[in-house]
Amino acid sequence: MSRNDVIRPISEERIRTSLPIELIVALLDRMDCTLILAGRRGELLLVNARGKAWLEKRVKGSAESANLFRDILNAEPGPVFDKIEQSEGEIALVLSDPGSKEIARIQWMPEPDWLVVQIEYEVEIEPLAGGGSQPTVQELLQEREITYRNLLAAYLRLQEVSRQKTVFLASAAHELKTPLAVIKGYYDLLLAGSLGKLTDKQTDILEESKESCERLVRLVSMFLNYSALESGKLVLQLRENDLRDCLEELSRRWAEAFQRKGVKLEVNLDPSVASFRFDYQKVQQAAANLLDNALKHTPAGGTVTLQAIPHFWERRVASTTPAEERRRFRLPRPNSVEVSVTDTGGGIPPEHHQEIFEDFVRVDRSTSGMGLGLAIAKRLIQAHRGKIWVESRVPTGSNFTFLLPMDQG
Repeated sequence: MSRNDVIRPISEERIRTSLPIELIVALLDRMDCTLILAGRRGELLLVNARGKAWLEKRVKGSAESANLFRDILNAEPGPVFDKIEQSEGEIALVLSDPGSKEIARIQWMPEPDWLVVQIEYEVEIEPLAGGGSQPTVQELLQEREITYRNLLAAYLRLQEVSRQKTVFLASAAHELKTPLAVIKGYYDLLLAGSLGKLTDKQTDILEESKESCERLVRLVSMFLNYSALESGKLVLQLRENDLRDCLEELSRRWAEAFQRKGVKLEVNLDPSVASFRFDYQKVQQAAANLLDNALKHTPAGGTVTLQAIPHFWERRVASTTPAEERRRFRLPRPNSVEVSVTDTGGGIPPEHHQEIFEDFVRVDRSTSGMGLGLAIAKRLIQAHRGKIWVESRVPTGSNFTFLLPMDQG
């Protein structure tokens, strides 16, 4: 390649070397990179063939009259040399063209007072405003480290706020639990006639007040369960229990509430459901939350069905057998119980089937509640190594189902 393929030196006196200039040019042309040699004021001294081609596309006018600081770096010489001195003679600057993915790596040779610039391609980084000096790679890494530390500190603060919220809910619920129990006891005494005969109007008012008190008791109980789950203090009391007794007791407790609203409660418990180990109170709480949810969304004249049947839960494993073989060698007895609560309410749109089990999610804003019932039920069932889901269509109603494995260990 001839010497005409590169920009000729502007001042050969500035290049003090014992090698012929033709040999230097030939060596630079063989380098597989964009290389530019400039003086302290930005004047171009030497450019290899790749550099010349790059300059012709980038610089307006004659490439030979281009200036390193004005036409390439778009920065003043002073700030650039300040960064070079701080970085021990070598820096990397992002070129200031919008959308540029090029970085100029600049090395200062102090004795001849030259700047050796190599153009490389890097990830896209926004240039500094105002055409000033650009950040070095080291500065970008330090900025990323600072950002990470700030995000971590913010996350820890949010965790602490969440913990304090859980502690507050638990404390408030505990403080409300005792007076509510006393109030409910007085309602029972008054309605039973132990403190004197009541008129029909007084009875109606007391029954309505008692219903509101019971709703508040359920809300407090829900807060206590949620705070226990959030703080990781949930402990299952696994004992041999009869699920039918558990659900029958629950249905008797809820019969009055369903009767007051005019909703029919049907209970179908398969007598073949065997006793197994589970937490009596926790499973009853999960089923109660499903009944409460069904009662809220079922209009007067509707029906809610509580059902429990034996179920064979075929769990998937890493090495599976063909479907025909699995059916042929299926276990002779069920290994789980399927509990379902079906209502004739308005139903739930398919896009909400997953999110309704999250904390504080309410699809129907017109109903009361905090959006915690289904979330708590899901956690209680999962604590038993079970699963819960919903099948629903608008407007035919919903069917909430959960499975409880009978081998709790």
